Amino acid sequence: MAALSNRGRSGLWVALLTAASTATTLALGCATPFPSLAALAAVHMRRRDTLALMLLAWAASQFAGFLLLGYPRDGSTLGWAAGLGTAAVGSALASYAALGALQYRSVAARLSLAYAAGFTAFKAIILGWALVLGGLHTAMAPDLLAEQFVRNAAILIGLYAIYRALVAVGVPVPPQAATA
Repeated sequence: MAALSNRGRSGLWVALLTAASTATTLALGCATPFPSLAALAAVHMRRRDTLALMLLAWAASQFAGFLLLGYPRDGSTLGWAAGLGTAAVGSALASYAALGALQYRSVAARLSLAYAAGFTAFKAIILGWALVLGGLHTAMAPDLLAEQFVRNAAILIGLYAIYRALVAVGVPVPPQAATA
């Protein structure tokens, strides 16, 4: 690939990961892997690019849900849409906070830490929204939490494999923060 500016590399990775997220959303019928995206992006991208990714992935998931998957257009569903957006951004911020607090060198350790922090923050924010909007029994059911944790971890592994494959074939890495 021709040399891209930082802005071009940022835009390319935001677009690639948004597309991967949207494909996952469509394949799983509304399960956008926000904690997985947050972890991968926190390890490999700048914070502002990650926040743009989270917002675009959220917007794409809402587009897919409301226009393609037929989500109902009622107050509760719109409230949950807002809740997912805040949880997506919170997941990314928590991933960065965890990486800033503990300085691991290995990519596996950094991805694991960012994922654990991102998933925990995501579910904590969802808990807050569930207290307001209802659905606490579904949002926090232990069996569903475990399933979501494992599914998102598997998606993170897949996203990382895609990231490494794309870099291996010459896609330039995204710009990273100075402390990355």
